[in-house]
Amino acid sequence: MADNPAQILAAAVAADPARPLLTWYDDVTGERTELSGATLANWVAKTANLLVDDAGLAPGDRAAALLPPHWQTAAVLFGCWSAGVPVIVGPPEPVEVLFAAADRLSEAADWPAGDRYALALAPLAAPLREVPAGFADYVLEVRGQGDHFTPPPGAGAPDAQLTERATERAAALGLTAGDRVLVDADRHPDPVDWLLAPLAAGASVVLCAGLDPARRDARLTTERVTRILD
Repeated sequence: MADNPAQILAAAVAADPARPLLTWYDDVTGERTELSGATLANWVAKTANLLVDDAGLAPGDRAAALLPPHWQTAAVLFGCWSAGVPVIVGPPEPVEVLFAAADRLSEAADWPAGDRYALALAPLAAPLREVPAGFADYVLEVRGQGDHFTPPPGAGAPDAQLTERATERAAALGLTAGDRVLVDADRHPDPVDWLLAPLAAGASVVLCAGLDPARRDARLTTERVTRILD
């Protein structure tokens, strides 16, 4: 059994690195992005290296994530958890690093933070068209990081309770290994719901923003969905 969120991801990837682990849909833009376990793990390793090598964070330092459910958010969250960096979402308080979606930069101004990264959350992981003052572009910064990350001693301790919550939530939802779970991102912003609980159960996620009811039934068939969280 996993002791921390990073171990949840490691177990999910080890089961089959090539299987689709997180599939992202945005029905407003028409985007579909599918990440295998190996691909998501690569983004996570790069993010963790960004935090440790560039930002100089250590286990117990804290991050803020002003981000909606999204595949890049999954990389940020697991990157933080892998480095032993707890993630908070509010109210504003001092943190060592802050990640913010481009449409939440005014909100980010209320957070005392060290390093700041902005995310466009654009299709094909496109960078920001213009990097705001005081921020670095997450996509541009993370791409140059190493592809492998070794968690430092004590990295799992700060987030051990998240694993317990995820395991309990997976049981409450009746999720099992091999399930393909469709999640309405607009209705389930808590990453325990849209990310950790399914992976803790050995399931994979089809995460949909702006879910178009007219496309729902076809998507259930196309993605071979077995459970729905909407």
